[in-house]
Amino acid sequence: MYEPIRTKSVHTPADHADDFPHRTREEELDIQLAGHLAALLAVTDELGLGEAGDRIAEQVARLRGAPPARHAGLSDASATSLHRRAHALAGRALVVAASRADTVVAILSAERMDAHTAAVAAAAPAESAAPPRLVGAL
Repeated sequence: MYEPIRTKSVHTPADHADDFPHRTREEELDIQLAGHLAALLAVTDELGLGEAGDRIAEQVARLRGAPPARHAGLSDASATSLHRRAHALAGRALVVAASRADTVVAILSAERMDAHTAAVAAAAPAESAAPPRLVGAL
């Protein structure tokens, strides 16, 4: 009554599934952590925090196996917004570092979060005098 299927199903596993390299969970976390730290390094360099940038660069080099390219691409962002961005990036790095049990990076990330929180708090009185700016307003 039914004719047998003559073509392979799309759900059939490939004949050579082992032909391409697979990464372990640890390798994926290393890549993710190095990416978060590299982004944090870029913002740290833009803020002109040399010593902190050097410590972050050491960890990126350890994770990637090569030193990161350091180029402070300057944006027109205020120091406060850069500190907020750096705080968020350090938080992401902290989460991944905790997931892979990397104590050195976790401590470094927590220290950077504290430093950026303090910088934002110190700038808060100066910004309160400025008129509020609406998001999307010209």
